[in-house]
Amino acid sequence: MKKQGRHPGEVAEIVAIQALSFVAGEPERLGLFLSESGIGPETLRSAAKDPQFLVSVLDFVLRDDETVQAFAAATQLPPDTIAAARMALGGPTSNDFS
Repeated sequence: MKKQGRHPGEVAEIVAIQALSFVAGEPERLGLFLSESGIGPETLRSAAKDPQFLVSVLDFVLRDDETVQAFAAATQLPPDTIAAARMALGGPTSNDFS
């Protein structure tokens, strides 16, 4: 039986959830993300169900090259896959219009 491929949006959500797990795994990074996003740790799990929240997680990871590289290394994903996931979930970032 042939395995069906996943929809790009589904793959993007998986990458975003991996990014959230990566951010949550480092207390300093998580604290910064929570501070900037305005949500509390108690609402993190429920927020992860919101596609716009997942976009904000990917934006947080993508804004800093060091974070992108660390996440890419941790997940063995190419950095351009992370950017493609961001595009699939929420369209271009404001940085894409320069």
